[in-house]
Amino acid sequence: MVVLLGEGGFTALDWGVLAGYFALLLATGYALARRTPSGSAEYFLAGRQMPVWAVAVSVLATSLSAATFIGGPQQAYEGNLTYLSASVGALLAVGVVALFFVPAFYRSDVSTVYELLELRFGMGAKRAASAMFMVGRVFASGARVFIVAIPASMIAFQDDDPGHMVAAIAVLSAVAVGYTLVGGIRSIIWTDVIQTSVFVGAALAAAGVLLWKIPLGTGELVSALASSPGPRGTSKLTVLSLSTDASASYTLWTAVLGFTILNLGAYGTDHDLVQRMLTCRSAVRGSWSAVLGILVGLPVTALFMILGLLLYVFYTRADLMGEAAPGYGAPAGKEVFLTFILREMPAGMAGVMLAGLFAAGLGSLNSALNAMSATLLNDFYRPLRPGLSERHYLAVGRLGVVAWGAVLGAFACACVWWYQAMREEGQTLIDFALSVMSFAYAGLVAVFATAIFTRRGSAASAVAALGVGFAAVLAMQPWAWRAWAPLTPVYGERLAEVRLAYPWQLLIATALATAVCCMGRGRAAAAKEA
Repeated sequence: MVVLLGEGGFTALDWGVLAGYFALLLATGYALARRTPSGSAEYFLAGRQMPVWAVAVSVLATSLSAATFIGGPQQAYEGNLTYLSASVGALLAVGVVALFFVPAFYRSDVSTVYELLELRFGMGAKRAASAMFMVGRVFASGARVFIVAIPASMIAFQDDDPGHMVAAIAVLSAVAVGYTLVGGIRSIIWTDVIQTSVFVGAALAAAGVLLWKIPLGTGELVSALASSPGPRGTSKLTVLSLSTDASASYTLWTAVLGFTILNLGAYGTDHDLVQRMLTCRSAVRGSWSAVLGILVGLPVTALFMILGLLLYVFYTRADLMGEAAPGYGAPAGKEVFLTFILREMPAGMAGVMLAGLFAAGLGSLNSALNAMSATLLNDFYRPLRPGLSERHYLAVGRLGVVAWGAVLGAFACACVWWYQAMREEGQTLIDFALSVMSFAYAGLVAVFATAIFTRRGSAASAVAALGVGFAAVLAMQPWAWRAWAPLTPVYGERLAEVRLAYPWQLLIATALATAVCCMGRGRAAAAKEA
């Protein structure tokens, strides 16, 4: 797909704005680098001295990412507002995390959340969970690198050719690695504060330009959207769907069930997000940072969805736009916001918009590299080589950042082709970014829930549960489902026609994994029987 720039193109002023953004990042990194981390604890936990509000903003930045910047508008442009209903699950999940998960982490004084599983089940469970987190984070963050590489390729090469996408991924990965090496989690959190301001400001600017270009009052615009057809006979303004269609990703039922589990995985078992909560002074402050991150994230997500509705009117409702309608065809969903930025934003504003997009993408990538390196160091390397100097562990941690940067970049390159296959199944960019997280979250949620809420489980059952969760999600992927479902007795052909949306896949896989984990006897029970 080739994106032709508008008459003004990406002007010198736009390039200047983009260069200014990266210069700001470098200046911030330099200022923070002047305080050299005293050791791995400072590098990965910031000495547990970060303020709640900054951590909350960092949680917001990591949870949104480039998938929201590009995928949120696509979701509303092609569909309606039902994606917002997933916030119900996020609110339910963060309540559980704040009341039970974060206090448990602080009581155990852990550096990574998987150390809790060592205390509960043993070393084997901790290492298996850490490994599953790293696999899942490669999937999730690699998918996000792929998403932010789309606009990078369009700016640099004016297309999303696979070869150009790979080049863009390489550059983005190198930039993220370089910045993450500077000052550890402290610099990442403060940078997230800056980058969140940039991408939220960019979204507000885009909304203002769209409202200026659309020749309708607010009341007329709302009426037009309410009467516009969305998917499955709904309107474009539908927020809550009561559909029982198993292939629908965003309904009341998936919000309460599937998305609660997804967010339990993200905020309670994924060290990429939980690491931020562990940088606060106490469990109460860590819990509040998670709650505030979710509450602030709701209006920000709604803003990107509103952008999608405005883009729908701008590009597809020539009857409403009249003479203000663009003089070129409506772009496809995943390119719609980028096309608007490149062709319709005033000189200088396109640079602001792309700075916002790169802020969203690089913010989530920096944190992932730091979290994976922390997990590799604390859960694998340090136990194998105890008693060495903090300077040595810090050097190993930074080497881990470089290694994980290469791995994430490689997986992002694979996503260039993977997404094409998933797109044929009707998945949007947000669907793709969230569904890949299910592979790791199914087993991790099962193991942590068993550890925190029951006395059951063992090292062996925890390891088995992680494997079952991953395998179950894999078996429910459309290509795998079509291969084995027809072979089942009695209902094979009918079962093969069923399509399960990814929240249902996660729910089923987590239930199976929890049952497996609970089969193990707790240490106390085993000791009593002995």
